[in-house]
This record gives sequence, structure tokens and C-alpha cells, in this order.
Amino acid sequence: MKKTKLFILMMILAFAGTIAGCAKPPEAEKTAAKAAMDAAVSAEATRYARADFDGAMKLWDAAEAKTQEKKYGEAKQGYIDAKAGFEKAKAAVGAGKKAVVGEVNTDELKAALARLEDDWKNLQALAQKVEAKLEKKKMWETDAKSFVQGLQAAKDLIATDPVSAKLKIDTLKPFIASYTTVFKQLANAPERR
Repeated sequence: MKKTKLFILMMILAFAGTIAGCAKPPEAEKTAAKAAMDAAVSAEATRYARADFDGAMKLWDAAEAKTQEKKYGEAKQGYIDAKAGFEKAKAAVGAGKKAVVGEVNTDELKAALARLEDDWKNLQALAQKVEAKLEKKKMWETDAKSFVQGLQAAKDLIATDPVSAKLKIDTLKPFIASYTTVFKQLANAPERR
């Protein structure tokens, strides 16, 4: 009798081990969640629906951890939840854009762009005055070229994507300030002999 009970117990443990060993990582759910994540990123959810996107990323990270721990049932549900979160973030992008665009005044952008262009002209004039003292002329020329491209991009974006135009203008302002400071210092520096 003891041998029969022991045999049955061993068979049950072997069967349970076989079933546990057959569990597989939830690849289909992971792939679907990754596709939803990529779609949300492409739709700019990281910019316009940040809270929803971050929430979905936490779910993704938790599902990844469960996969590493070989807790595939929990991981599967985590990927399903992450997918839903990324889809929610992607859907929220439109509302996020409308909210941000409502905060951006196109007339103010055009005025900021005009001031930036004036500052650029003043900076170019200052650069010409200190050209002989300029040690890193190639760097200035490269930076100036990038600035002009950024300025044109901002102009092009005002009508179609005012938020990006504002961001571009904001990134160009420090360029003017830093080079103005450098050139003024060069202008006041004594001539080298």
C-alpha cells in the first residue's frame, strides 16, 4: 500500500512538473504590446499623452520582470494591460495636441521668430567685427549653418505645427545668447601680436 501511495505521489509530482515545464513565455502578447508601444511613440504619445504613456511603460516593465521570473501567466496579463495602456496613450494624443496648441499663440510665435531673426542679423554683424580674433571659425560656421536651418524649420512649422515651431524657437534662443557673449568678449579683448 505504501508503495502504491508513493508511486501515485511521484506520478502526480512528475505530471505537475511536466505541466509547469510546458509553460511558455507569452510571445504573442509581448509582440502585440510592443507594436502598440511603437504606434504610440510614432503618434508622439511621449510628448502629448505622457502620463498615459508612462503608465503603460510601467505595465510593460512589470510584465518584462514577470517574464524574467518565469511567471508567464502574470506576464501575459501584464502585456495585455500594457497594450491597452499604449493604445489609450495613442488615442489621447489628439486631445493632448489640441490642449497644447490652444496654449500656443501663432501671432506670438511670429513675433518671437521676427525677434530671433533680428538677433541673428545683429549676431552676424558682431561676428564680422571679431572675425580676425575668432580662433574656432569652422565651429562658428558649422553652428551658424545649423542655426539658419533651424530658423527655416521654425518658419516652416508655424502654420502646420505651432507647438514644434515654438520648441524650435526656444532651442535656438540660447545659441544667440551664447555666441553674443563670446563675440562681445572677443570684441573687448586686446589685439594679439
